[in-house]
Amino acid sequence: MERFIPFEKLQKKKQREQYAKRRKGWGEISPVTRRPPNPKAYNRKKARKWREESPYPCLLF
Repeated sequence: MERFIPFEKLQKKKQREQYAKRRKGWGEISPVTRRPPNPKAYNRKKARKWREESPYPCLLF
């Protein structure tokens, strides 16, 4: 039977093993923080699309 050793007095390697056992995975959730895009910010892709969709690009300029 193993003796009880307080967590603080365990070796660093053993502490890391204990932390790894306690830690859980993210599962289906992505850990990356997601926010909606700022509607007031200038979007270059949107500006490019507008120019490409124009039926008469040479008449505008």
